[in-house]
Amino acid sequence: MEAHGGYLSRLEQLESSELIRLACQALAEDGQGVHSCSLAVSKVPRRSVIRLAFDSPHTYGRRGARWYEEHHALARLLSRELHTTIHAYVLDPEEFEQVVTYAGGGKVGGERLEYDQVDDPIDGSDEEFAELNARWPLGYLARILGVTREDLVKLPRAPSALLQLDRASPQGTLADLLPPNAW
Repeated sequence: MEAHGGYLSRLEQLESSELIRLACQALAEDGQGVHSCSLAVSKVPRRSVIRLAFDSPHTYGRRGARWYEEHHALARLLSRELHTTIHAYVLDPEEFEQVVTYAGGGKVGGERLEYDQVDDPIDGSDEEFAELNARWPLGYLARILGVTREDLVKLPRAPSALLQLDRASPQGTLADLLPPNAW
């Protein structure tokens, strides 16, 4: 999920203990326990886009994509607590992509694309495919955030801070916890 724009400083200033509390509450609401679960925090370099994602066996691979497809409690809670817009997205590169937007604790928008329902470009050029991708949910979200679709696709592999949810939280704000090269 992503936070962006002028509200980013609210997320950056959020105490790690509060973020962990909200993450634990979200997991409970989504029917998961905190054992063996962490929260990965990463950022698009030189951009005001932060990614928060659960790091646990239930969030890996296609099974994880299916879990994230329906479980958005953290996005909802953060949008309410921070009074900002939070985007939750999932990408299953073989089947679909989906973006759901939350504000004030409620769902305010979203879009989903099933890849098998998309017609292939007539000539199949890379440029035509890139233009097509830019109109898909993840491409549209990237434009809103001021980044590229590729930035969002690569973000799960970016340097991250890993916050253990079943242990005492580190002291400091979210900005204090991210790897130095992320800011």
